[in-house]
Amino acid sequence: MSIPAVVRSLLRPVVWALRIVVFIALFGLAIKNSGPMELRFYFDQVLLAPVSVVLLASFALGALIGLTAVVGMRARRDRR
Repeated sequence: MSIPAVVRSLLRPVVWALRIVVFIALFGLAIKNSGPMELRFYFDQVLLAPVSVVLLASFALGALIGLTAVVGMRARRDRR
């Protein structure tokens, strides 16, 4: 079942407004958390990075892990 074209055209500005609000909120979060964060690894290795970069990297890593799980499940399903 698909969404009628009239409803889709009415929702398009709402979706873009929501995207803009989310972008501004995340941008503000990144600006507020621009201070350095110390990441300590084994063998006394230290990495200094802004908190926003660490959050972005952890989000990207989680998304990558999720995508690989989905690709694996789809490949298994398509083999049947």
